[in-house]
Amino acid sequence: MKKKFAINGGISFGSKLNARQLLTIAEYLEENQELELTTFQQLYVELREDQEEKALQAFKEAGLSVYPVGNFVKSLRTCNFCKGSEEEGMPVAKEINARIAGRPVPFTVRAAYTGCAVGCGEPLANDIGIMKIKDTYNLYVGGKAKGIDAQLGTLVLEKAQPDQLYQAIDRVIDLYAEEGKKREPLAKFVHRYGIEELQGLFR
Repeated sequence: MKKKFAINGGISFGSKLNARQLLTIAEYLEENQELELTTFQQLYVELREDQEEKALQAFKEAGLSVYPVGNFVKSLRTCNFCKGSEEEGMPVAKEINARIAGRPVPFTVRAAYTGCAVGCGEPLANDIGIMKIKDTYNLYVGGKAKGIDAQLGTLVLEKAQPDQLYQAIDRVIDLYAEEGKKREPLAKFVHRYGIEELQGLFR
């Protein structure tokens, strides 16, 4: 019996893995086993039940982040922080990721962060999007990148400070977890719940 896990190098400058991390991953792959690279800066790896505990510990010791696969909030997709960690808010991105990644939800939620208005992290095209504007943060909800009904997320909180942002993201995910229907994408839930009602939660 095998179980699938998602792994990556965490929140840093770009989507990178070092030699130690690659070697650690390879140690737990069978000869013909393949790694699946997702569009969300994650690698899917399948582990046998008898190696799971040891492998997950080894991944963490190598600096890899490990997440569940399925109907959970994905790890935060980020930009490359090209203007620097502090200027583009890497500490805030790390805190968001620590708070949301792996939380159970009715259907997979993708969250994205970008450190400036250029939007390299594509926040508006994801379920939850965060964009840093100077020293504040904008929160977008309900984006959808795929399908003929693709749409941009809607601004629900503007010019927020970090604590306001964390609380708002928690509120969105809590609300969706409590009131979303099984396998109902967040964009559909937002439409059903009402964007004005959602915006009203943060006034």
